[in-house]
Amino acid sequence: MGRAATGIPIVMAIWALSSTPALGQDEDFDPRDLSGVWVLAFSPGGPFAFGEDRPPLTSEGDARYLQNIPTASNDPRLRTSDDPSESNDPTYACNPIGFPRTLHDSVIRVFEIVQLEDRVLQLLQRRRTLREFWLDGRALPSGENLDNIGPSWFGHSVAQWEGNELVVNTVGLDDRAWLDPMGNVKSFTARIEERIRRIDADTLEIRMTLHDPAYYTTAWEGRVLTFTREPADRLTHFGWYGIYSGVADLMCAPLNFIELRREGGY
Repeated sequence: MGRAATGIPIVMAIWALSSTPALGQDEDFDPRDLSGVWVLAFSPGGPFAFGEDRPPLTSEGDARYLQNIPTASNDPRLRTSDDPSESNDPTYACNPIGFPRTLHDSVIRVFEIVQLEDRVLQLLQRRRTLREFWLDGRALPSGENLDNIGPSWFGHSVAQWEGNELVVNTVGLDDRAWLDPMGNVKSFTARIEERIRRIDADTLEIRMTLHDPAYYTTAWEGRVLTFTREPADRLTHFGWYGIYSGVADLMCAPLNFIELRREGGY
């Protein structure tokens, strides 16, 4: 994103300066306590949101998909371009990266989880974005209710515990946001299920599944994303707790472009 993303190298430099302490070895942990700051440690399947085994598209989904011009693709039918002025990747126009792309396609793939009585908050460092997983028993928006709420970049989420696994369902996602940098699509009527499981004191696993009968003939089963917990002493090294609290905004906005590109801009 050009100079608008100048905060990213700074964050990475800060990260590299601090030594990585050994993670906690305490196995006496509460599997339903997901709180903490988590960093993506392993993401098989490259840039794809759900892995390379994409199910067949419907005719409607295929028509929408073929409109996209990503920077790279393994589909010979797609035109590609690494020139931001030619690619129509919505992020090049300073639009939000959206969910689920934010979890895997980001230089800073970090989030903090804060648990409240009626909801779980996921504080995404990328663009300082909040997701709320409601645990108060409300119904997932659907039909006319969902139409009235309308689309959003990160959708509307409700959750419930199934044993020690938090199951989050998200709907109402803006169909202009791609699933991944390869140009894969989703419709407004899509539903994404996340299964979040803390498997030990320092490891969190998230598996996503896309249910989108408008654009895909079957569900797209996701791969496992593995996140590692950051120790508290590492987080307080620079006098702040929780990355969301302010190393950098990591935001792209048209006004940032104007300011940075004016004569004499920094």
